[in-house]
Amino acid sequence: MSWILVTGSAGRLGQAAVRELKAQGQLVRGFDLVPTPDATESQVGNLTEFDTVRRAMQGVRTLIHLAATPDDDDFMTELLPNNLVGVYHVLEAAREANVERVVLASSGQVVWWQRMRGEVPIGCDVPPTPRGWYAATKCFLEAAGRSLAEAHKRTVLSVRLGWCPRTAEQAREMAESDWAKDVYLSPEDAGRFFACAALAPLKIRYAVLYAASLPTRQATYDLETTRLLLGYQPRDRWPQGIEAMLNKPI
Repeated sequence: MSWILVTGSAGRLGQAAVRELKAQGQLVRGFDLVPTPDATESQVGNLTEFDTVRRAMQGVRTLIHLAATPDDDDFMTELLPNNLVGVYHVLEAAREANVERVVLASSGQVVWWQRMRGEVPIGCDVPPTPRGWYAATKCFLEAAGRSLAEAHKRTVLSVRLGWCPRTAEQAREMAESDWAKDVYLSPEDAGRFFACAALAPLKIRYAVLYAASLPTRQATYDLETTRLLLGYQPRDRWPQGIEAMLNKPI
């Protein structure tokens, strides 16, 4: 059995992916700025260090790339090194290591303005309408993944993720919003999704997918392609999986 590498493995989504993959008997290597709980093997490093990324990629069959600056931030000091240079390093290392399947964490912010106009559910084939510079870096990620898939014949999935709050403050912000609950992605659903993305039998080069939990009012993202390709079915609905965080002080 070869390795599944999860970058950003110590984060909220990363830990969920690691737990689910381990539960399904997979060898999981974590890669993050800090050690990864529960990973079979944990490597500490930075996306900007190409040699470190290359070492982490050795023996890897499937890459789940979650590591990034996760929202709008200073472009030159955060988004550029982590979300652009980091993507280049990860995909080049994956190409060199002959990684067969690459799962890339994009964002629902890539189709922000369709949601704002109420053009829902948003399909996988709509043109990107990025919210800002963070979302623009995710457009780069998706394009780079498409290039790897076509030029080097790898299977690449660009996944526009729903919102999984990372802090009590974000959880409370979501609790006060109607639309946000419809794009909620619970940690448990995230783990199940990434296991499906890593392990489902696929004979495709490239696909754009959405990952979210069940909506409270109406579906914002069309999950039909995700279901057909991966067999993923969300089980949770807001606030399942986040209740404890809502009670934490900010």
